[in-house]
Amino acid sequence: MRAFTRIVERRSFTLAAADLRLPRSTLTEAVQQMEARLGVRLLQRTTRQVRPTLDGEAYHRRCLAILADIEEAEAAFTGATPKGALRIDVHGTLARHFMLPGLPRFLERYPDIQLHIGEGDRFVDLVHEGVDCVLRVGQPADASMVGRRIGLLEEGTFASPAYLARRGPPQSPDQLDGHRMIGFMSSATGNVIPLEFTVGGQLQHLMIPAALTVTAAETNVAAAMLGLGLIQVPRYRVARELVSGELVEVLVDFPPSPSPVYVLYPHSRQLSPRVRVFIDWIAAEFAARLPVG
Repeated sequence: MRAFTRIVERRSFTLAAADLRLPRSTLTEAVQQMEARLGVRLLQRTTRQVRPTLDGEAYHRRCLAILADIEEAEAAFTGATPKGALRIDVHGTLARHFMLPGLPRFLERYPDIQLHIGEGDRFVDLVHEGVDCVLRVGQPADASMVGRRIGLLEEGTFASPAYLARRGPPQSPDQLDGHRMIGFMSSATGNVIPLEFTVGGQLQHLMIPAALTVTAAETNVAAAMLGLGLIQVPRYRVARELVSGELVEVLVDFPPSPSPVYVLYPHSRQLSPRVRVFIDWIAAEFAARLPVG
């Protein structure tokens, strides 16, 4: 069952075999035996991809539930700690600020978990790519994902002293004529994200000219330090630059709305013990550093 479910998720015998650290021939034989015993075809094989049949999809759902129950039952009776490969995807700045500092303690507590961290801000097909969960900033838009909110990131508007010396520090959003921003492009829409301000209890969105557009958080902050424009980022991200004076916060009385951080995992997949302990741990890591509302 473990072999079959991984093949369905990865759409490949070869990738599933690598995940499970088994010979490809072992997985092929296992599926053949299952199909012979059940008397149905579970997988459609082509030269490029493997897909489940309708019977295969139904059997896959039952297998996931059974395997999750087995893992929980065995852990309860044996006292075994969670083990196995755990694949997550997270934005690099989140990983470095909130995950990595406490990671040695997590791996010491669960020495039999083999953790793989992928860094990105793109859409991840968790099931087909074999990823167990992702950490993302912003409201989840995919109804097939289960989301657990683990924190709120306070945001602000920042610029370099050199930029403010040239343009003048704005006192309110309606004083941004003549200013420039560094346009940060959304990975979801491909469009530049407008600046956001809270004015009189209401959110206002404002687009001002951008001489530069970027897609990476590190480049966004670096460009602001070079005096190329205003940026809006989570306050934790520029804490060091604010202390050093390389960046200055402006429009403090008109903050952007805070950004939620979610752990997302597939709605169709029951959580294995290793995924559950990771989610509980990362939620505690965020709670120790940020207010959780």
